Amino acid sequence: MTKSELILQLAEQNPHLYQRDVERIVATVFDVITDALAQGNRVELRGFGAFSVKERRARAGRNPRTGESVNVAAKRVPYFKTGKELRERLNADDTSQSAT
Repeated sequence: MTKSELILQLAEQNPHLYQRDVERIVATVFDVITDALAQGNRVELRGFGAFSVKERRARAGRNPRTGESVNVAAKRVPYFKTGKELRERLNADDTSQSAT
């Protein structure tokens, strides 16, 4: 699902809201999450999951085309860990399929 598909679905489920307002709400939520992560904070959405930032140390890598050694700088990367309810919902059908 893309961001625009999400906005369309939310607008359909909430006909009392204008689509431009739904767009603004979605953009605001994403901006707040992004800003919190940029500051190094953790964002937890109960039942869905938690966004956090992990530090990656500098390392020596390889250029796959030439095989030449390349220095890769240290960086911060976003990380997402699913919540218990989301995991259970994703795996709810697996138990019925594994018996067949």
